Amino acid sequence: MEPAQRTHAHRSDFNILIADDHALIRRGLKEYLQDFLVEKDLPLRFTETVSAHDALAQIRVATWDLVILDLNLPDMPGLEVLRIIKSLQPLAAVLVVSIYAEDHFATRAIRAGAHGYLRKDTGPEELRTAVSCLLQGQSYHRVERTTPVHGNWSGENTPRAEALTAVLSDRELEVLQCIAQGRRLTNIAEQLNLSIKTVSTYRTRLLTKLGLKTTAELVRYALDQQLV
Repeated sequence: MEPAQRTHAHRSDFNILIADDHALIRRGLKEYLQDFLVEKDLPLRFTETVSAHDALAQIRVATWDLVILDLNLPDMPGLEVLRIIKSLQPLAAVLVVSIYAEDHFATRAIRAGAHGYLRKDTGPEELRTAVSCLLQGQSYHRVERTTPVHGNWSGENTPRAEALTAVLSDRELEVLQCIAQGRRLTNIAEQLNLSIKTVSTYRTRLLTKLGLKTTAELVRYALDQQLV
């Protein structure tokens, strides 16, 4: 699939949607990419959004060549946002730029439809390399500890905490993040479009899988693993 090339051929502008709730990050991304993409003779149109709902509203009303998505938007778990984006615009290239470690989230993001994954401490040259790959219809991801992103995270040398996180489903991980952010079960259910009973079931599964006993321990685990 060649998401950027296929959509660009039909329009005069190259449309980039940046979804991040931090103004400095949005500005930095635009400045890093502006000169680079102009050099490629691509007329640009940047649109910025600060929440998941704003981003999805833009996805519904316009066609996007590239979506740069933060996984830590304030109003919806990032993986859920990513899945919705890909269901609405399967040809859009999506680059996830996140504070979360690759070990925990790169595989999940790629599986949910992202074409690339970078941490926010990535330098501008690597950002440009990643975007260049996406423009050519390729994917780009770099995992810090050299394990391929499609590999098995729970190998012999995987620390116990990483192995535990790896056995969680995407939905369980999303619920864990919401709990660690101090959200009530009713709020989590609303955001994830689940029943309160289902969210409670996920909480029970998390306690069982992680060998923990209380919500406070879930929060501490999530903080220790930099999941929030």
